[in-house]
Amino acid sequence: MRRDAKKRGVGGVMLLQTVVRLIAAAGIIGFSVTAFALVKMVVLARARRSSAGFSAFRRGVPGIVYFTTPDCVTCKAAQRPALRALVKQLDRNVQVIEVDATDRPDLARQWSVLSVPTTFILDRDGKPRQVNHGFASAAKLLSQLQRVS
Repeated sequence: MRRDAKKRGVGGVMLLQTVVRLIAAAGIIGFSVTAFALVKMVVLARARRSSAGFSAFRRGVPGIVYFTTPDCVTCKAAQRPALRALVKQLDRNVQVIEVDATDRPDLARQWSVLSVPTTFILDRDGKPRQVNHGFASAAKLLSQLQRVS
């Protein structure tokens, strides 16, 4: 009888430890998601202050500012084709402004670009409304453009 009580005690402790670990993991995940959302808000706020300076931007047409580098494999293999497909689909209803972050490190710094590819969705007035760190598919970019139009 004593052995069964010990087994139940050990099992209860293990269950309690598992529950505590799950709660801790959920807390870490929640903190991470919140921190990422806050970082995106800060990046967008900073980009809004720096959004002037694109003489190529046509007011009245939403756009995408695309930060890249010549040696970015993801940019060449995935992001550029996604942007080309989007431009082909939307024709003159979207504009893409490509910025080489190695040629314009000042601009990349102003827009808080830490990695490439990075894309910013601009509304019709040229204000940044969304940011994508890393690859963004044509479908995702289209969805974001539709939200700002």
